[in-house]
Amino acid sequence: MRILMINNDGAGFADYIDVESGITVEQLFTQQMKSAKASDYLIRVNRLPTPREQVLQEDDRISITARKIEGASGK
Repeated sequence: MRILMINNDGAGFADYIDVESGITVEQLFTQQMKSAKASDYLIRVNRLPTPREQVLQEDDRISITARKIEGASGK
């Protein structure tokens, strides 16, 4: 199944990727972001906040954005 993944971590990228049918948001995050912690990211599907157990559907758009940009002031 094909989805659009928008990764706003670091340089960021957006591209269509093929994933297995029935994959959850949490499983995709683990595959794509390796050792990153999900709590450090804002994860949305089709522009809406999503639970980790949501099953992705064909043509969904998932975006992964860091909550804190490295080097940015917390003020």
